[in-house]
Amino acid sequence: MSEWAPKRFWKTTTVAELDDGYTVELDGRRVRTPAKAALVVPSRQMAEAVAAEWEAQTESVDPGTMPFTRSANAAIDKVTHQHSEVADMLADYGDADLLCYRADSPKELVTRQAQEWDPALDWADEVLGARLQLRSGILHAPQDPQVLAGLRSRVHGLTPFQMAAFHDLVCMSGSLILGFAAAHGWRDAADIWQMSRLDERWQEEQWGVDEEARESSEVKRAAFMHAQQFYVFSS
Repeated sequence: MSEWAPKRFWKTTTVAELDDGYTVELDGRRVRTPAKAALVVPSRQMAEAVAAEWEAQTESVDPGTMPFTRSANAAIDKVTHQHSEVADMLADYGDADLLCYRADSPKELVTRQAQEWDPALDWADEVLGARLQLRSGILHAPQDPQVLAGLRSRVHGLTPFQMAAFHDLVCMSGSLILGFAAAHGWRDAADIWQMSRLDERWQEEQWGVDEEARESSEVKRAAFMHAQQFYVFSS
């Protein structure tokens, strides 16, 4: 049996400015989140992206084709009410950041990790005031608590909409530093995503491509790219 999908019931989709942000209206009625909260977003760019998704729906509504709407719903219905918990979870990535754990062999992989990851750590030191230390192997070694506290404070300072995007930037890449780098526009989001997959790319070069893993990675890449744009529209 196919799942029920709501039918398109509206003819016009418009963006409306409010005192506290922007909303999307369907035939003059404001869109609401799944939890029935008012869908109010922080920028016209975001509202226009949400409106474009609603306007693109045809006979039935397919949430899978509406990433901006889903992210806005998450920011309002979930992150707003769990802000501190989400912030702490993401900040914890800093103590075991992907960029800090380096291979000790082979030489080619060691060199590639240094070439691709060292610039991101240097950027974090310069812009975020956070110098994370390198580790060899996979055993956990704690970072400087003062440095981690500074990063944690930055994460807690994000708005719910920024946090909704930042969640995917960090979790998809496995790196708090790459999450910040993408959010700050240090480099193109596609390049930052490739940095996060350095080890996977190395394995593919050695052993060939696993098509199932490649497909999964492509889904995550698309989510990462969307999250970066959502963050920009949130600021």
